Amino acid sequence: MFKLIFFLFYIFFFTTYSISEQTEYFLMLKNKKVNVRFGPNMNSPIKYIYKKVNLPLKVIDKKENFRRIIDHKKNSGWIHISQLKKSKSFITTSEKILFNKPTKFSKPLAKIDKGRLLLVKKCSNDWCVVKTGKFSGWISKENIWGTIN
Repeated sequence: MFKLIFFLFYIFFFTTYSISEQTEYFLMLKNKKVNVRFGPNMNSPIKYIYKKVNLPLKVIDKKENFRRIIDHKKNSGWIHISQLKKSKSFITTSEKILFNKPTKFSKPLAKIDKGRLLLVKKCSNDWCVVKTGKFSGWISKENIWGTIN
């Protein structure tokens, strides 16, 4: 009897954990103007409007074709899935340096301010090749908001 209860608890606990783990992931904005709504339908009033293409957003819930998101400033709301795409960007949460190679001992190319949107080209280990404005180079994955899916 104990084994059966333990087995059921084990199945319930790890199934619930894996489901909750899958509900939080990052996507980014597909368009220059995206409506964020109070609820998960087109009849729900618009809460605010994003005007930044490629902005990374964390998906925290979903209902049919809508995703509940939260941004790096803790704003949240519902966005239609057609306005989102796979994440290839992140935002810096502190000042950083853009380097020529994936090491802190290489030539610095630019100072990246806190809150800067970076488009990711590729990543390896603890470094990513990013593009921002007219600069392109390597940046460490420390102190960033967003992930690369």
